Amino acid sequence: MSNQHADAAVAVEHVFQAWDEALGAKDLDAAMALYHEDATLESPLVCYLLGVEEGMIRGRDAMRLFVERVFAHHPPQRRRFRTGFLSDGTVLTWEYPRQTPDGEQMDIVEVMEIRDGLIQHHRVYWGWFSVNMIKNGALPR
Repeated sequence: MSNQHADAAVAVEHVFQAWDEALGAKDLDAAMALYHEDATLESPLVCYLLGVEEGMIRGRDAMRLFVERVFAHHPPQRRRFRTGFLSDGTVLTWEYPRQTPDGEQMDIVEVMEIRDGLIQHHRVYWGWFSVNMIKNGALPR
């Protein structure tokens, strides 16, 4: 493995672990430190929490306001059970499966494009269990 590939693997592993730690601690500064200044985030939660048509946030400053709101509106079903990740050194992907050893959680897939050790693009895909939480009004705003 070349040094460039080894560095990319270390950066991906760091983002995978550090994102989970920031999410668990609801540490906004730690979460924002993982993103490029001009990063983008796409999620159905953008429309739901912000009441906008487009599910995209552009730039770390706007993202900070959104993630702060996400942390403040964490339902108990938004747990963090996951088993690992997939990566080619530039794209990092993992799943929060609906079924866990402790019951059901929000089913989400996270996809992050990593550049220079930081998140450039972050996309969040929801499964049927998570979507139904919005449809049924079970997700706090």
